[in-house]
Amino acid sequence: MIDCHRLLSVPLFLGMSHSDLDEAVATMGLCVQNCGKGHVVAAEGEPCRGLFFLLEGEIEAEARPFDNGYSVNERIPAPEVLQTERLFGLTQLYTRTFRAHSRCQLVFIDKATVMATAQRYEVFRLNLLNTICTHAQKASRMPWRDRPDDIRRKFLLFVADRCLRPAGRKDIHITMERLAHELGESRRRVSAMLNTAATAGDIHLHRSQITIPTLEHLLNG
Repeated sequence: MIDCHRLLSVPLFLGMSHSDLDEAVATMGLCVQNCGKGHVVAAEGEPCRGLFFLLEGEIEAEARPFDNGYSVNERIPAPEVLQTERLFGLTQLYTRTFRAHSRCQLVFIDKATVMATAQRYEVFRLNLLNTICTHAQKASRMPWRDRPDDIRRKFLLFVADRCLRPAGRKDIHITMERLAHELGESRRRVSAMLNTAATAGDIHLHRSQITIPTLEHLLNG
């Protein structure tokens, strides 16, 4: 059973009236999925044939470079839509693997239904366009940002640039040598920076793993 109040908190449905939402739900033929921790909702490289709406729980998103040399994991709480920008365009494939981190409830809407809903409801259409355009604008700005000289700032931007959200917990599985290469710094300097941050309680260090409890606090600090 779908709680329409939860749908109203999902970005693509924001601003829709209760009557329009009830009507839309009745005609969309929504597929509700309840899954436990560890369930793979969508895998990197799979075709994006519709939209997953996370209504309850928390999803873990894992991103990897082309050579699989490291991974960046982040936790995404409900409400959320998974990679809206991958539904259209040149490459309609997921760029991350999404797993349930807790018990989750998701709703899946296939591409044809998304397009029909966008045609019928202006609010949904504008929300969809705004979401895709915002993603494109953020991506276009990234190469033009000033790159910091400070090694700590380099590390934080390295993480933020590889995440869907610049906030929340992040787990980076990477060797010290690979991180030094990615930052353009020596292994010694990277190690010193990470140990200083760990001593301050900003991060937690494990073997080939760095955990940042709250990335936004470090970015804004």
